[in-house]
Formats: sequence, C-alpha cells, structure tokens
Amino acid sequence: MSTVSARNESSNVLNQIIISPSDTDYLDQLIPSIREYSVGNQTSKLLQTLSNFASDKEAEIETICNTNHQEFVTSVNQLLRIREGTVNLTAEILELNQFIQASTERLAQQKKALVELRSHRWNIDETFLAIQDCLEVLRLANQVHDLLAKKNNYAALRALEELQNVHIKDVTQYKIAEMIQRSVPATQRAIAEAVMTDLNTWLYRIREMSQYLGEITLYHTDLRKTRQKERAEETPYLSHFKLNSAIELVSDEHEEYDLLQNDELQVDFTPLFECLHIHQSLGHMDKFRIEYANTRRRQKDLLIPASITLVDGDGASLHNLLEEMAGFAIVERSTMKRVPGLRSPVDVDELWDSMCQTAVNLISKALHEVDNAENLLKIKNLIALFMQTMNAWDFPVRVLDDFLLTLFEKYADLLKKRFSDDFQEIVSTDDYMPMPIQSPEEFNKVLNVSWYHPEKPLEEQVFPCVLPFSQMYPLCCIDIRNFLNQFYFFANDDFSRPSAIDETVKEALDELLSSKVCNTLVERLASQYLGQIVQILINLEHFELACHELELLLAAARSQNSTGGPITLAATENFRSKKKVAEKRIFEVVNSKIDDLIETAEYDWMAPVAPTEPSNYMQTLTRFLSNIMNSTLLGLPTEIKELIYFDALSHAANMILAQPLSPEVKKINPNGVLALSMDVEYLAGFVDSLGVPILRENLDELQQTVQLMQADNTDEFYDISTRNKKYGRVDAIHGPVLLEKYA
Repeated sequence: MSTVSARNESSNVLNQIIISPSDTDYLDQLIPSIREYSVGNQTSKLLQTLSNFASDKEAEIETICNTNHQEFVTSVNQLLRIREGTVNLTAEILELNQFIQASTERLAQQKKALVELRSHRWNIDETFLAIQDCLEVLRLANQVHDLLAKKNNYAALRALEELQNVHIKDVTQYKIAEMIQRSVPATQRAIAEAVMTDLNTWLYRIREMSQYLGEITLYHTDLRKTRQKERAEETPYLSHFKLNSAIELVSDEHEEYDLLQNDELQVDFTPLFECLHIHQSLGHMDKFRIEYANTRRRQKDLLIPASITLVDGDGASLHNLLEEMAGFAIVERSTMKRVPGLRSPVDVDELWDSMCQTAVNLISKALHEVDNAENLLKIKNLIALFMQTMNAWDFPVRVLDDFLLTLFEKYADLLKKRFSDDFQEIVSTDDYMPMPIQSPEEFNKVLNVSWYHPEKPLEEQVFPCVLPFSQMYPLCCIDIRNFLNQFYFFANDDFSRPSAIDETVKEALDELLSSKVCNTLVERLASQYLGQIVQILINLEHFELACHELELLLAAARSQNSTGGPITLAATENFRSKKKVAEKRIFEVVNSKIDDLIETAEYDWMAPVAPTEPSNYMQTLTRFLSNIMNSTLLGLPTEIKELIYFDALSHAANMILAQPLSPEVKKINPNGVLALSMDVEYLAGFVDSLGVPILRENLDELQQTVQLMQADNTDEFYDISTRNKKYGRVDAIHGPVLLEKYA
C-alpha cells in the first residue's frame, strides 16, 4: 500500500515538473521533492523514477521517429534551413544588437552628458540665485553708504538694520554674509560719527546764534516791562504785581511770542532729534548723553570771555556776555523740555550756576573801572533785566541777586562821593547872606525843592523879598532830593533787598548831612563876621527842620517788608546840638565886640569936672546892640534873639562893673561915679526901649552898685536887712571894695 502511494506521489511530482512553464518553475518543483525524498532517504527512489521517466520518454520519441521518419527528415531539413535562416537572423540580430548596443552606449553617454548638463544648469541656477541674493545684500550695503554720503543718516541706519535683520539672513551660508556682518559695527560707527558731525555743526550754529537769541529774549522782556507799566498806569491795582507773576503772565497772554520760532530766528532741533534717535537705536544713549554734556560744557567755557570791561561806550562787553549766557541757557532749557532723557535738570542747573558765578567774578573784577553812578545804574538795570528774563525760564538767580547788593554798595559809595563833593562845594561857595527872591515863580521854586514853610502865604508875600536862609539851603535840599531819587532809582521792583536800601539811605544821609553840611558849617563859625555866624545859625535851624521832614519822608518811602516805627536821623540831633555851638559863637563874637567897645572907655575916676553926657563908648555900644538887633539878628527866632541880648547885656554889665573894680583904679571921686551913673542910665534907657522887661534884670547889679556909691548913707550896705531891700543884687565883696575906693 505504501509502494503504490509512493509511486503515485512520484508521478504527481513528475507531472508538475513536466508542466512547469519555465526552468525556474521546474526547479521550484524539483527542490521540494528532493528535500522531501532526502528526508526519508528515498533519494534513490526519486532518481529511479526520473530515470524511468526519461527512458519512457526516449522510447516514446523513438517510436514516434520510426513511424514518421520521412516527415522527420523533411522536418530536419526544414529545421536545418530554418536553422540556417536562424543563424543568419542571429547574425543580423547580433549585428543589430551591436548597433543597438553602440547606440545605447552613445545614448548613455549623451544621457550622462545631459545629466551632467542638468546638474551644471542647476548649479548655475543656484549660483545665479545666490549671486542675486548677494547682489541685493551688496546693493543695500552700498545704499547705506550712499545714504550716509547724502547725509540721510537715519535712512542709512534703517537700511543697515533691514540689511542686518532681513536680507543678510538669506545669504548666511556665503562668506559675503560674514564679511558684511563684520562690517556692520564699522558702518554703525560711521553713521554715529556722521550724525555726531551733523550735531556738532548744529551745536556750532546754535553757539553762533546764542547771542542773537539772548538779545531777542532781553528785548522782549523789556517790552513786557513796558507793557506792564502801561497796564499799571491804566489800572493801578496791577502795579502790585511784578514781572513773571501769574497776573502779569495772564495779562500779557495776547502778546505771546515764540523765541525759538519766529520771523527773526528759527531754532530747528531736528538734527538733535535724529542724532538722539540714532544713538538710541544703536544702544549708545549713555555714551551720547555724556558726549553731548561734555560738548555743551566746552561750549559754555568758550562763550565766557577771559575778561570784560564796563566802561565801553554802549556797554557792549556786558551786553554780549549776558546775551550769550541767556541764549545758551534757553537752548539748554528748551532741550531739556523737548528731550527729557537727554539733559537732566541737575546738569542744566550746574552749567547755569557755573556761568552765573563766572559772570559775577568777571563783573566784580571790572567794577573798579566804573566811577560814575549813572553808568553803574545802567549795569544794574541790565543785570536786573537779565534776571527777570531768566526767571521766566525757571532759572534760579540767587547768585546774581546777591551780587546786586554788591553793586548797590558800590553805587551808594559813588553817590556819596559825588554828593559829598557837591555839598562841599555848595557850603564852601555860599555867601551866607539871606536869600533874595525877586518873583512869585522863584518863590515857588524854592518852596518846591526845600522844606520851608513861610509864615505868610504866597498871596500875602511882597516881592522882592528875602528868605531867612542863605542860598546854600535850597541848593542842598535839591541835592538831597536828587540823592534820594538816585538811591530809589536803584530800588525798583527788580531789587529784592529794599530794606538794605532803606538802611543805606539813612546812613548815607546822616553821613552827608553831618559831615559835609553840619560840620562844614560849624567850621565856618570860626569867622569873626557876626552876620555870617548868624546866617549859619539860621541855616542850621532850617536844616534841623529839614531833617525832621526827611525822617517822615524816609518812613513813608521805606519798603513794606521793613519794620515799622519812626525813623530818626542822627543828623537831626547833630544840627540841634550844633545850633548851641553857633549860639555860643554868637555870644562870643558879640561879647568880644562888647569887650572891645568897653575897653575904649576912658573913665577919669578922679575927674575935676562933672560930665554932661554919656561916654562915647556907651553910645557906640548901644548903637552896636541896636544894629545887630535890627539887622544882623533880625532873622533869628525871637527866643534866640532875646537870649543873645540877655547874654550880651549881662556881659556888658559885668564888663562895665569891672571898670571901677580894676586894681589900677585906686580912688574914685563923685564926678567919676556920676560919669558911670550917666552911662548906666543911658544903657538902661536903651534896654527899656527894646520892650523886653526881662532884659532889665541884667542891669540890676550895676544900677544898685552905682546907687550904693552915690548913697548918702553907705553904712546901710552893711546892714543885712537894708542891703537886701536896697542893694540885694550888689556883690558882698565888690560893694565894700568900691565904697573903699570912693571914700
């Protein structure tokens, strides 16, 4: 059973091998069978089967050939012919194959060449695109330099940023990208240097126009002051508000004026903005800020001259300095407002303080050149105008304000010197005679300039007339008023130290009135001319009254910030005390004249004949007293005249009494006493004619002494009760001496 099955299997395998369409399939069928039979050690069986199968097939073919020999031979012949044809065809095919092979090789070569060409073309295209990208990068790089050459610095920076951030990324694989990337910092530096060059040019132009800007600024501040003054005249309430106050700024709004952009001047900050923006883009703001600050500091140093003069014709040197400072500072403040991050307030204020201090030093060094108060006032007004201008731009002016006090001290010294010379000349050239007035107009002028209150109103005055004081008094009053006006010219609304002016005015007036007027008048009291001495006394009296008026005037004119209370001039007391000196000097001169007259008395105390009339010296003495009362002393106040007369009569009585008391007089007879009695009675009659009863008291001792010498009973003098009644004024020592001489 197994033999049959094995045989069947072998038949199946043979059938599959036979029907295999190709050698490959034949092998595919044979290999599994070989493997199967080899596993069971039946390979010999497979070989036997295949051999049997081949024998069978050969027998079959032989049978077929024996039965069909002729056909086979014919077929063979045909096959031979076919074979021959086939051989020919094969040769042709081989030739064709060789041709095709040759063509294929050429085609392959051509294809290879085509492939290579396509590769080259692709490389060329890639290279072309790369070149285009590189050329675009180069074009932008060149464009940056072209824009830089055309001064389009900001556009150059934008192009450089576009090149660096966009286009250069497309060619990073090429060496040109590295080259351009390495050149970017240098290009940025070139742009920064170019924009700094433009900025320096702009700064130079700003430096050149600073003075003109300052000139315009000061001019318009002066116009504002004029407008403020006009508004104050129309509306007095506005006079309480200073320049740059809120009220003044609101009132002047319709006159607003842009100092940096106007028909006369245009300050363009575009170069600064561009430079600032470029440095911000480059990240160099700190460096730019430092460099800009250093540049402005150097420019500040350049605008300040080494020295100035204050005595040039129109004050051009000081004008130029202040205008330069104003223009420079205004540009700084404008820059700070327009670009807050560039200039800090500390930097600007530091430069401003430095300029102010330097300017003060320069002016201080040149101040010794100024010897005229009017010129110094112009300097002060210019500095004050500058201060008001800079106040409007929020610049502190404390340094300059303090310096104004120094200017004021210099101004006060110049005024004191000038008016001191004026007072000295007025006092020294005065004629010391009552001032004659010819007309009402002249009378009014004197009243307007002096502090004189006439006893009669103008309507009752008779012209020509004579005023009690000499011409020096109204002239000094004029100078005093001018002196005060000059001082208060300095103390207008732009001077913040009015209390200093109040004190200085008081001290200066005291010094001038005391040293140059009062003391000079006192020096002239040494004159022997009584009329001059009397006139000096009258002038001192009027100067004292003028000082009282000045005290009221100074109290009314002092600043509101000053403490209240009355103002007292030391000159007032000085004039008052010097009046006593003048009165004493009048006493001395009058008494000296009396002494001279009495010394001419030639009493003959032992005269043999009784006199018939008073002595000549007594008549001269009474005429002298009458003349000075009616002329020389006429202008003096009544109380002073009475005092002078009282002292003169008292002195005359003492000198007359001293005549018989002289040690040279040894004996006196009745005729001598009668001569003395007649002179005393004559003098008493003259005193009675004056109508001043109190003056008669000065003659009591003299009259009682004469009566004692003429008394019948002289022993009454030694009785105290009687002496007190009849001879109470007689000196207890002189009486006995004279009685002894008379006896």
